[in-house]
Amino acid sequence: MVGAAAAAIGAAAILLPNANASTDQPAAPKTLSAHSATQLAASLKADLGDNGAGWYLDSAKGHLVMNVLSEEAAKSVTAKGAVAKVVHNSMTALKAGAKTLRDSASVPGTAWSIDPKTNKIVVLADRTVTGAKMATLNKATGGMGPGMVTVKRSQGEFKRYDGGNAGSAAGGAAGANGGQAAGGAGNAAGAGGAGDAAAGGAGDAAGAGGAAGGAGDAAAGGAGDAAGGAGDGAGGAGDGGQQAAGPVGGSAIFGGNARCSLGFNVTVKGAPAFLTAGHCGNDSKTWTADQGGSQPLGTVSDSQFPKTDFALVTYDDTAAKPQSAVDLGNGSTQEITKAAEAAVGMKVQRSGSTTGLHDGTVTGLDATVNYGNGDIVNGLIQTDVCAEPGDSGGAMFSDDSAVGLTSGGSGDCTAGGETFFQPVTDALKATGAEIGAGGGGAGGAGDAGGGDAAAGGAGDAAAGGAGAGDAAAGGAGAGDAGAGDAAAGGAGAGDAGAGDAGAGAGDAGAGAQDPGAAGSGDSLN
Repeated sequence: MVGAAAAAIGAAAILLPNANASTDQPAAPKTLSAHSATQLAASLKADLGDNGAGWYLDSAKGHLVMNVLSEEAAKSVTAKGAVAKVVHNSMTALKAGAKTLRDSASVPGTAWSIDPKTNKIVVLADRTVTGAKMATLNKATGGMGPGMVTVKRSQGEFKRYDGGNAGSAAGGAAGANGGQAAGGAGNAAGAGGAGDAAAGGAGDAAGAGGAAGGAGDAAAGGAGDAAGGAGDGAGGAGDGGQQAAGPVGGSAIFGGNARCSLGFNVTVKGAPAFLTAGHCGNDSKTWTADQGGSQPLGTVSDSQFPKTDFALVTYDDTAAKPQSAVDLGNGSTQEITKAAEAAVGMKVQRSGSTTGLHDGTVTGLDATVNYGNGDIVNGLIQTDVCAEPGDSGGAMFSDDSAVGLTSGGSGDCTAGGETFFQPVTDALKATGAEIGAGGGGAGGAGDAGGGDAAAGGAGDAAAGGAGAGDAAAGGAGAGDAGAGDAAAGGAGAGDAGAGDAGAGAGDAGAGAQDPGAAGSGDSLN
């Protein structure tokens, strides 16, 4: 009996230290969605106070990484399921460094933001920063101390991404995404303005199987105008195979001599409207769905640029119910149900009328870019997503959440580069707008200049809705210019002027969590 009791006591002595050790082990990091990580980060940031130094998402593992200044702070972070990273630079010091750059190194062709992954200020200098410009930048960054700032070169040139020539259609979008303009057998070739883009077997209109660029030409090499400079096809197909009833995120919009992209459909006190870039709103007061101006969309009611970069355009048709969605460029759309704050490490996609759909990652927040001529924009989201002129205002999103409006950047979708976005949440707050505009789905056809648009098939005749005119569209119907009829079915052809543009089943193709500081770039429209 005594022996058994002794054995039990001995076993308890062995087990007790192990039990105590298990309770001292840090909790395993939680696997979080971007939304959940953002909520946890906000809570931890408030708890940490001055001991916090930014945060980011480890999207590969689904973990939230919090920068902290002490081991004690690290324990409180890990206890709540995040990953703690002890760093040297406080957020106060990084913000002070960013202010120094704003005050002493506002050099055109540069941009910078606080990077929580490296715990430094990262400065980007484009190819125009040479000679005296580079000397000014080096002097400012050199006086900030070791381990505070990193200077990198960008191969491109910082610029806004509005298209300076409205006649430059989204040929790049078609080529990039390989959309087929005609669902049947005809090749869109044509010459002069009278080329035929017939529907039928498996012909490609232009580029890599996408509708031709230029001024809305449906034929290769700029021949054969789809709609005489006025017709417009409906946007991409809606969820569940339905065609969008009107323009959606990424659709081309035209104002004066500018071409931009629609960001997100919204409502303001129940009235339909959409968001786009502020520098686009400054380009023109009125916007249309076609280059010729025969299909009016809306009128700018608020445009903010520079300092910030968003515009609110109110639909002229107060009864319009445009779909709250983004064009994916493959004959489908992504429904947008809410807005979300960006987070460093967040995976995002961007849709624009020049280059269609591209994806990437958020690399910095609260960046400031100087586009030259005094056009300085603050509080932007920095990404490695590519964009090109004409993509301005286009939608950046993550799943069903609206995140940003395309502003500008460096590079292109061939060589890559950096692109900056206006946060959607800030634009919504400033304008009182809400995501969505009635949730319109497939439905009626719009007329422009007498053309009829019938439902059928699922194809757009021009890339991304841009160019002088998109001939025919399936699903939702589309306004067609001139006297052409967009026939229903998989192989109908719309007549517009001298050119025929077929529409079948083919689709158009589409072709630092804490504040940082300023950058700059030269303005090229």
